[in-house]
Amino acid sequence: MSDIITRETEGVSSITGSLLFVENSHNVAFGEMVEVILPDGDKRKGQVIQLSDRFSVIQVLGGTVGIDTGLTRIRFLDQAARLGVSLEMLGRVFNGVGEPVDGLPPFMPEGYRDIAGLPINPVARDKPSHFIQTGISTIDVMNTLVRGQKLPIFTGAGLPANEVAFQIVRQAEVKGGEPFAVVFGAIGITRREAFFFMKGFEEAGSMDRTVIFLNLADDPTLERLFTPRFALAAAEFLAFEKGMQVLVVLSDMTGYCDALREVSTSREEIPGRRGYPGYMYTDLSSIYERAGRITGRKGSITQIPVVTMPDDDITHPVPDLTGYITEGQIILVRDLHGRGIYPPIDVLPSLSRLMNLGIGEGNTREDHREVADQLYAFYARGKEARRLKSIVGEDGLGESERMFLKFADSFEERFVNQGEEGRDLAGSLALAWELLSLIPRKELTRIKEADIDKYYVKKEKTKKQRDKE
Repeated sequence: MSDIITRETEGVSSITGSLLFVENSHNVAFGEMVEVILPDGDKRKGQVIQLSDRFSVIQVLGGTVGIDTGLTRIRFLDQAARLGVSLEMLGRVFNGVGEPVDGLPPFMPEGYRDIAGLPINPVARDKPSHFIQTGISTIDVMNTLVRGQKLPIFTGAGLPANEVAFQIVRQAEVKGGEPFAVVFGAIGITRREAFFFMKGFEEAGSMDRTVIFLNLADDPTLERLFTPRFALAAAEFLAFEKGMQVLVVLSDMTGYCDALREVSTSREEIPGRRGYPGYMYTDLSSIYERAGRITGRKGSITQIPVVTMPDDDITHPVPDLTGYITEGQIILVRDLHGRGIYPPIDVLPSLSRLMNLGIGEGNTREDHREVADQLYAFYARGKEARRLKSIVGEDGLGESERMFLKFADSFEERFVNQGEEGRDLAGSLALAWELLSLIPRKELTRIKEADIDKYYVKKEKTKKQRDKE
């Protein structure tokens, strides 16, 4: 933030939680940043969050412990929260409010960006249409990520969502060798999780193209509301001013929403569903809708938010509202994880609504959509056979049910379960055809005959079959 200083007032009328009520402050703007100056000279940041004829309500970053109502001074900075931006941000680590915490000297900003961002005019939005290879077969083949998309990972407590998100970051590739950057916003994560990401970026050799905003679990709650906005301000600079393809990972948006609920409670607002504020949908939209592409600009912002579902409940307000705003979801499930399958992605409820815009001839391969559809159909029939088996036993299954049951098992063990090693799209599609070839050709009703002729893996007939013919 710049050091513009304008007005000061002395004394605070009252303190409630992390809120200061300041009386007789004039010409104050909603969202304006302030400095709270304690008697000992210590300074804390704050933001004006509410105005009335009599009071200005200030939310203090870092809490209100030690603030003296009579001797504390409030300095109004006549500006909204802003982030100093430069290409020198790449390779740096900041805290949740954009201050460097990596021990390196500060950089000289090229300019400043309002962390609230500017809404993209719908007319100026460019249609997402470029495939991003993540190296994860269940995403690349069946839930394709497209440049400019917002595709969240829905997970449960204890599932490896951060590992999957980091694997995508490590393996992600864009066509044409265009400049690529990663912005990682950590929202209320533990120190162990922070160490995992920091070590991972360093070992992968990708730190020089990464910007990290780190809000830890023991940092002030209010900082969590700023962290994703600082991260997206950095992403917008890199994408729309420097022409880079930017991948933004936000982990964990449930932590963000819990902080929003806590702040709403301290402001004594009327709660909505499960205590979350009624405006949470609008608030989440102000974050998620900052992904996209702009006509005439080379860069793009692609978002992968991690959303933890409390009690694995997809109808919980946070994943529920996220699903309305974003363009699909990748769902991790406990059943696959318990059987040692990684990444434990359940492809049936997972979805990428923009998949068709980024696949097919010219982007991926002409058979991509057909292969995905056929895999879905066969796997669904296999899971249905598995449910039937749990009722009547395997001996009660017909020949067709046994065949699709075997397909479902092979699909999970070979296609879904790929470990931490990445697969390129060609390798993923080749494996998909191998699995499809476990099923007689006549069952492949969702694929064109020409593509079956080209890719179906023909098996050598046994001596017994040749003698029979």
